[in-house]
Amino acid sequence: MGHPFPIREIARQAGLSEATVDRVLNGRGGVRESTAREVRQAIADLDRQRTQVRLVGRTFMVDIVMQAPERFTTAIRSALEAELPSLRPAVLRSRFHFRETGPAGELVRILDRIARRGSQGVILKAPDVPEVTAAVGRLEAAGVPVVTLVTDLPASARRAYVGIDDRAAGATAAYLMGQWLGERPGNILTSLSSGFFRNEEEREMGFRSAMRARHPERTLVEIAEGQGLDATQYDLVRAALERDPGIRAVYSIGGGNIATLRAFDDLGRDCAVFVAHDLDHDNTRLLREHRLSAVLHHDLRQDVREACHTVMRAHDALPPAGPTLPSAIQVVTPYNMPPQAAV
Repeated sequence: MGHPFPIREIARQAGLSEATVDRVLNGRGGVRESTAREVRQAIADLDRQRTQVRLVGRTFMVDIVMQAPERFTTAIRSALEAELPSLRPAVLRSRFHFRETGPAGELVRILDRIARRGSQGVILKAPDVPEVTAAVGRLEAAGVPVVTLVTDLPASARRAYVGIDDRAAGATAAYLMGQWLGERPGNILTSLSSGFFRNEEEREMGFRSAMRARHPERTLVEIAEGQGLDATQYDLVRAALERDPGIRAVYSIGGGNIATLRAFDDLGRDCAVFVAHDLDHDNTRLLREHRLSAVLHHDLRQDVREACHTVMRAHDALPPAGPTLPSAIQVVTPYNMPPQAAV
């Protein structure tokens, strides 16, 4: 039973004699199983308390760097602020570096500036391009741990990825789409904000693979590079609808859903099934209005909390943990929206 605590300290925690604790730790006989459990519990309690002592008075300055639409970065900021009390007794302070679009070089300059200035960690959502991967390597070399959030940079030196299994999410969207379209004819519009985000690429591959296997008769029409912004998304969707009168459903991988629905409305077209991602303010309202069929969601608060814990572990402020598991994918309809959904 490995542990770093003196027998006297374990005995005091458990309320047992040192001799009894010694017999338990060394596997000698004459000890009831209930007593052995008390010793194991005492060690576990001491370990938790040691973690709390390591955290008391610690301040972690973390930089949140994201390229995403404002509706998503707002959701991330809210999730982080809601989780701050759960990180006590440590204090986490954050600097936000948000932008909706722009060349990768701007992100690289932000990351390099953080590496020079110093930080306890970076939580990053960025396109998967070589220059960003190289900047992550420079951060890690400077002693700044990086955690990718929502979308991964698997070839980089980042410490961990926190988010869903995006291929599974895409396959889930295909399953729902097939079930709800049933025997009705119609092509499916798939919409990506950018082909450079790994999460969107994985979702599209999962969706396409599952549709090919289950519904090979369906035609998929792809649009991309709308950046998830309504201003650019509208023109892309409208042009696709005008080119293809058979589009009757949408799998929105990258957002801009208000503009997508407006394009359908302006052309007098019906969208029979609409599956989207993330319960941001826009999607919450559209789901309540029954304009969306379902939203594939994951708990951003849980993801942000895990990202912060990963940064803390990098500084030995929390005990080591196993590999980060994918976040659970929630299928949210107008009838099972979580109480904390955006209003």
